[in-house]
Amino acid sequence: MILNNLRMALTGNPVNIRVANGRIAEVSPSRFDTWPDKINLDFDGAMVFPGLVNSHDHLDFNLFQALGDRVYSNYTEWGRHLHANYKENINKVLQVPIALREQWGVYKNLLNGVTTVVNHGKKIRKTASPITVYENCQSIHSVRFEKKWWLALNNPLKKNMPVAIHTGEGTDISAKEEIDALLKRNLLKRSLVGIHGVAMNKEQASSFKALVWCPESNDFLLNATAPINCLKKHVPILFGTDSTLTGSWNIWEHIRRARETQYLTDKELLSTLTINAAKAWQLGCGEITPYKSADLVIANNSGNDPDAFFRLNPEDILMVISRGIISLFDEELYKQLKNIDLDNYSKVNIKGRCKYVAGDLPLLMQKIKQYYPEADFPVV
Repeated sequence: MILNNLRMALTGNPVNIRVANGRIAEVSPSRFDTWPDKINLDFDGAMVFPGLVNSHDHLDFNLFQALGDRVYSNYTEWGRHLHANYKENINKVLQVPIALREQWGVYKNLLNGVTTVVNHGKKIRKTASPITVYENCQSIHSVRFEKKWWLALNNPLKKNMPVAIHTGEGTDISAKEEIDALLKRNLLKRSLVGIHGVAMNKEQASSFKALVWCPESNDFLLNATAPINCLKKHVPILFGTDSTLTGSWNIWEHIRRARETQYLTDKELLSTLTINAAKAWQLGCGEITPYKSADLVIANNSGNDPDAFFRLNPEDILMVISRGIISLFDEELYKQLKNIDLDNYSKVNIKGRCKYVAGDLPLLMQKIKQYYPEADFPVV
C-alpha cells in the first residue's frame, strides 16, 4: 500500500509512506511514484498520525448516556448514587447482550481513529475486530469495588503481567489513602498501571509503571482531574476516555479538554495517545517509522497548522489503517480504491460524511435496537 502526499500532524512536514505485510516499510519526504502496488493513494496534503491508543475504556458500557447530576467526592459516592437513582436507565441498557455492547464499544473507538483500545473488565467475547483490543494485562476494577482485590493483585501466576486498576479517583482523603493501600498491598511488586489518579501525588506516582489520564470523565464526576503537570515528571502519562457513562463518545472532545488544562505540551499530549501508550503496553506501534506496526490515521488537514490536529472530529477522518489493513475510509477515497473488496465493508454517515467501515455496523446497530430501541447512535 502506497500513501502519498501526506503531512505529519503537529509539524506539517511532508511525508510519504509505504506499507507492506502489516508494517510500515518506508517513510520518505519523496513520493513513491514508480512503486507498483495494489493500493496506491494520493491524499493531496492530508494529515497523518499514528493510530490512537485509548488506554482506558469499558467496551460494554458505551450504550449509556452520561449518568450523574452533581459533583461527587469519589467514585464510590457516584456508584451508590447511580444505582439508587438510575436503575431504569441501567436495566434498559443491560438488556442488550454483552457481546453486542462490546462490539459497539469497538466501533465507537474505530470511528474516532483509535486503532488500539485497552478494555478494562472481563475479557471480551472473541469476534473479528477491525481494531486491536488489548487485554494482555490483569484487570482489577479498584480497591473498593472489587472483593479480595489484594488476592488478585498478589496472584503469583500473574506476577509478570501488568495490572490495570482504577485508583485515586476522588478528591477526598479516602482517595489518596486508597492509593497508599494499593501500594502497601503490592507484595509482589507488580507493574501497576493506575487509572485516573486524581488524588495521586508525585511520591505515589513514582511507584507506578504508567498513569492513564481520563480528564473528561474526571471533570464530569469530580469537577477536578489529576495534576498531570506535576505527575508527568514521575510517571509516563497515557490517555483514556472511560465509557460514555462519564463522557462523550467523541475522543476528540476529551483531547480538547485535556489541551485546555495546559498540563501538557501539544507534543506531550499526542504522545499519551501514541508512543507512551505503545511503550507501556508493548504494542509495537505509536510511531510513523519503518518496522513499526502500520497503525495509521489520515484526516482532513483543515488549516495545515499545529492546531488542525486538535480541531478534528470523527467526520474528518479519511482513513484508519489497523495492522496494515484498511478498517475505515471516507467516500471521497472510493475512486482510488478500485481494488478493494467492498463486500467486507458497510456504509454509515457521520454528520453528512459517508464512511465505509469494516464489518456490518448497520446490522449491529439494528440488533442492539431490538433490545434497546432508545439507543442513540452518533452515526446513521
